Amino acid sequence: MSLSTIWQTMMWGWLASEICLVIKTRTRRAGGDIQDRGSMLLLWAAIASSVTAAQWIGEVSAPTMPGGHSLKIAGIAVFALGLAVRWKAILELGKAFSVNVAVRQGQTLLSTGLYRVVRHPSYLGLVLIFAAVGLHARNWLALAIVLTPTLAALIYRMHVEEAALLRAFGERYAAYSRTTRRLIPGIY
Repeated sequence: MSLSTIWQTMMWGWLASEICLVIKTRTRRAGGDIQDRGSMLLLWAAIASSVTAAQWIGEVSAPTMPGGHSLKIAGIAVFALGLAVRWKAILELGKAFSVNVAVRQGQTLLSTGLYRVVRHPSYLGLVLIFAAVGLHARNWLALAIVLTPTLAALIYRMHVEEAALLRAFGERYAAYSRTTRRLIPGIY
């Protein structure tokens, strides 16, 4: 199987899984306290436009990153790691996971597993996926185009989510926030 086929299969599989998440896990008004503030729509718009633009740049322009063919392999490996991190985080949250920012009745604060390492491991998985898109394109402009809007949308969403969790869990969430980094262990 060619690297191109592996890449396309992973991309389409990831897209299909994200669509399934929207259908299956979106909290409805009766299911919880929705506090999304437009972050889901903003994130989808950023992802769709930046991933599409980055892949297009990778196809129509010459590679600008050193490393050649090995960067495509690295892109596939980072993509697989990102998927694994994202899905492990989602599975750890279980029924508490929702694609829109919402706190469900009876929800508890999770601070074990990946959530012991960072507060937003599913977003860390997404960042790895977006970085993989830039690596696979082997183009610095593609990497910047895929990371900049998606990171901006994710940072906004993290602030919205953290405000909702602080309202729901109070000092327990504040204490958790003081001891656990947001996205990158030990850094941010």
